[in-house]
Amino acid sequence: MRVSRMMLSTQRNVPAEAEIVSHQLLLRGGFVRRVTSGIYAYMPLMWKTLQKITTIVQEEMDTKGALQTLLPQLHPADIWRRSDRWEGYTAGEGIMFNLKDRQGRELGLAPTHEEVITTITGEIINSYKQLPINLYQIQTKFRDEIRPRFGLMRSREFIMKDAYSFHQDELDLKSTYEDMNDAYKRIFYRCGLKTVAVDADSGAIGGSASQEFMVTAESGEDLILISSDETYAANQEKAISKYSKAIESNYKEFKIIATPNQKSIKDLCIKQNIDPSQIVKVIIMLAILKKKGRQPILISIRGDQELNEVKLSNEISKHLKDNLIDLISITNDDLKKENLNPLPFGSIGPDLENSFLKGAKTWNREFIRLADVTASELTNFVCGSNKKDEHRAGVNWDLIGNLPEVIDIRKAKAGDQCVHDNTKVLKECRGIEVGHIFQLGCKYSQSLDASFTNKDGIEKPFWMGCYGIGISRLAQAAVEQNNDEQGIIWPISIAPFEVIVTVANMKDLNQKICGEKLYKNFKEYGIDVLFDDRNERAGIKFKDADLIGIPWRVIVGRDSISNKVELYERSTRKTKLLEVEVAIQKLIEEIKAQRREFDPTPN
Repeated sequence: MRVSRMMLSTQRNVPAEAEIVSHQLLLRGGFVRRVTSGIYAYMPLMWKTLQKITTIVQEEMDTKGALQTLLPQLHPADIWRRSDRWEGYTAGEGIMFNLKDRQGRELGLAPTHEEVITTITGEIINSYKQLPINLYQIQTKFRDEIRPRFGLMRSREFIMKDAYSFHQDELDLKSTYEDMNDAYKRIFYRCGLKTVAVDADSGAIGGSASQEFMVTAESGEDLILISSDETYAANQEKAISKYSKAIESNYKEFKIIATPNQKSIKDLCIKQNIDPSQIVKVIIMLAILKKKGRQPILISIRGDQELNEVKLSNEISKHLKDNLIDLISITNDDLKKENLNPLPFGSIGPDLENSFLKGAKTWNREFIRLADVTASELTNFVCGSNKKDEHRAGVNWDLIGNLPEVIDIRKAKAGDQCVHDNTKVLKECRGIEVGHIFQLGCKYSQSLDASFTNKDGIEKPFWMGCYGIGISRLAQAAVEQNNDEQGIIWPISIAPFEVIVTVANMKDLNQKICGEKLYKNFKEYGIDVLFDDRNERAGIKFKDADLIGIPWRVIVGRDSISNKVELYERSTRKTKLLEVEVAIQKLIEEIKAQRREFDPTPN
């Protein structure tokens, strides 16, 4: 490919819309063009990279026996209602674009495809003899992000590989899950990415177990906790740890203490000379449930701990056996709308009376009371008295009257002891999710009546797995992990081109002839080559080459008159002056050595 024919459009200035370096570089390098908020066009350079990633994904999925298909992007609402996900995905801050056709039928643009693939498979597969089956597709998905940002990291339209497997039992599901785990590790290795596999929450997809694959990067939106021996890793939403012991309280007897203008834990500790671990912090929230409506929740947690809302959401759904649509913090404005008296926020205790909810218009009139295990173990603690500017000290749960249901709803954090080894602690880093695999169990097959006949002639729901990779997100994550002040440094396996031939002066006939020769030879040897044949200054060409990040550069300059060229490696920024034939052979050897080729043989 010649640069003069490929619509290369680079920018020297950082675009105002781009917050992180990978987004900035993709825009500056002309890889993507913004069409509107959260929607981008993939330009020729980016499309080449996406095709290379896609090829790697296809090869690794195919070698595991998965079958490629293509499913519709437009889904009827009724199958999503059958799985009980339509309202959650379309109501409030739901991420599904939805519309009505000219007959008034409700439809949604697919953010994921569990409903469609389960319905189709249930219609085709009827016997255990036809199992297992693993189907995958690579296509555009949609999600109506409220605040799209970071370019392809959180866009409203994106390219994804998603796969769905069907099994006769849990053991068979786990076998394919491990196959996909292996395939994913190979995919990311071949793409030249450093990833961490972490335990993760299954979220709206559901299921009993899931694992995320994270590209480590300072700009990552997800916080990862990793044990110091690197044998355990989890997203903070899922992570578990041993919490530190509470500092023993000086309050041995019950006492009322005045706490004017002491609404935060920090203020309370400073003014009362106490430690956060001696306090029971109370949080009041509103769970919006599909069947049971608006349910107030009263949560008690130790003052030095943070609430994990993902764990809380899961516990609420499990406790109430209802689908949670949303979970929000209650404010005095919310209380006013419900015709309730204001609450003394900052002084609420774990024994806030249900009678407070009597006048509620739309809320259930009894609290669900939950306590984190850290709060349940405290004695002689400090807590709110349910009166403004007043707390109680020397309190225990017997004085409170009853202990709420005890669950784990705290966030694990860096410095906590590891559960698997007391001598190890958790450390933190940030990551960008590029893949996620799930053991779904029978959630979708049961709700969608997708079943098969087992070897005993009994009809059973399929056991299912789900496996996703963000193709376009992976491309940007690679840039986030591989860049310098000059621009992108693509891993050679997914670089749009492996080498760029840069002629310093196209008006110099000798340089032009040498550049054409190199371009032709590289193509003949199967090297993916870009030829910068523009009539531009050498400095502009070098800056563009650095910006777009092609791994190798052959510079044809004045030395070409003596049959020599410069060989430049983008990642090390080292240059060698070599004879043309030597440069060709050396570069071919280097590129072949650096390629992470597909190996169809089992590991």
